[in-house]
Amino acid sequence: MSERPDDTLEMEPAAKPEGAPEPAHDEVDAAVINALDTGDAEGLKELVDGLHHADIADIVERLSPDHREQLITEIGPDKAPDVLAELDEAVREEIFEAMAPEQIAAAVQYLDSDDAVEIVKDMEAPDQQKVLDAVPAPDRRLIEESLAYPEDSAGRMMQREIVTVPTHWTVGETIDYMRTAAEGADDILPTSFYDIFVVDPTHRPVGAIHLSRLLRSKRPVKVSAIMQTELILIPVTMDQEDVAFLFRQRDLVSAPVVDEAQRLVGAITIDDVVDVIHEEHEEDMLAMAGVGEDDLYDAAIDTTKARFRWLAVNLFTAILASLVIGLFEATLQQIVALAILMPIVASMGGNAGTQTLTVAVRAMAMRELTSTNAYRVIGKEVLVGAINGVLFAVITGAVAWVWFEQPQIGLIIGLAMIVNMVVAGLAGASIPLILDRFGVDPAIASSVFLTTVTDVVGFFAFLGLAAAFLL
Repeated sequence: MSERPDDTLEMEPAAKPEGAPEPAHDEVDAAVINALDTGDAEGLKELVDGLHHADIADIVERLSPDHREQLITEIGPDKAPDVLAELDEAVREEIFEAMAPEQIAAAVQYLDSDDAVEIVKDMEAPDQQKVLDAVPAPDRRLIEESLAYPEDSAGRMMQREIVTVPTHWTVGETIDYMRTAAEGADDILPTSFYDIFVVDPTHRPVGAIHLSRLLRSKRPVKVSAIMQTELILIPVTMDQEDVAFLFRQRDLVSAPVVDEAQRLVGAITIDDVVDVIHEEHEEDMLAMAGVGEDDLYDAAIDTTKARFRWLAVNLFTAILASLVIGLFEATLQQIVALAILMPIVASMGGNAGTQTLTVAVRAMAMRELTSTNAYRVIGKEVLVGAINGVLFAVITGAVAWVWFEQPQIGLIIGLAMIVNMVVAGLAGASIPLILDRFGVDPAIASSVFLTTVTDVVGFFAFLGLAAAFLL
């Protein structure tokens, strides 16, 4: 988008002497806080000048709210836009509350369009409009067009700044064009790019040229002679998870994005895909525990509300398991050993089911588990559960026999172990598939259902067998 104030060729920080220790995070944080508190602008400049903007963002996130706003102000307009783009959404929103729309707009206009969209997309509609109104018209148009696409789609994550050339151009004309564009007052080239896209008169992509291929070719050569014509076109409405899968599957570094008319509207690069992969993995991991990615930075009341719903569901499933135990109250009163051994069966089933569940959810995310091979995978997990069930039945049964000197108790816990491990394998593999069939994210809800199944089946099998054989 726009050129930054005092924008110069970005150089990597000077390499540190070999063997020089990196300062610990807490030491850097303490030094930054001290510089902010004492108003030591020069000391603060020395601390952050050699840091990457992502590292500065990490420091900002670890500071108190007051220090965060102060540091963003002190680092200046040349670094602040990139730092804001790297911040956690909750922290960024907190900082924006203390900034005027014009200040936010000043930062937004110096970012590539994909990063600018990332900053403004989660803002409240009135605040978002105020910021967009303060952004220069050409940049505003690009951001608004991206915001019009569905959330988490390729249109939202693509970079609008791309390099396109017509089919009749030569390598020399292409290089001269890029040099002229880069030297102009309004640099229209993206900050970083990997491919140049060759388009026809209707702006449909017909080929792509890797920069390495372009630089190795002679100036008189036509771009049509060296371009790669087998393009993987990404529709603007494609979900970002599907985009990430496509990049991984085809080993892509960048790919063109097209609209419904197949016209080129942007490009997605690998750095954005890495962010999506990390974001989706983190989202699934946190969802399985019933927490959100912003829990660390949200206010206590917001975090409490978010976690309450999940804990309420777990309370219901725990009550359900307790009701099963209550059915065998008389049995437990007569044989105390059952109360001691009962948690073992449920715990082993839960752990075995979690192993299967983790593998299944990952396989579904990677498109390795589908309806085509579902029965084979479920059958394998049931077999694994049965084998492990028999092995641990022998171990647990022997321990219970020696412990309580009653072979019947050893037999009962062994049989219950086999039943629950088989059911755990079945449930761990099938529950994610069933939830996905009903349009529910398996990463979010699977663990609740699995815990309920293994607890209920484990308690019922163990206590039921005990009631049948011992009373």
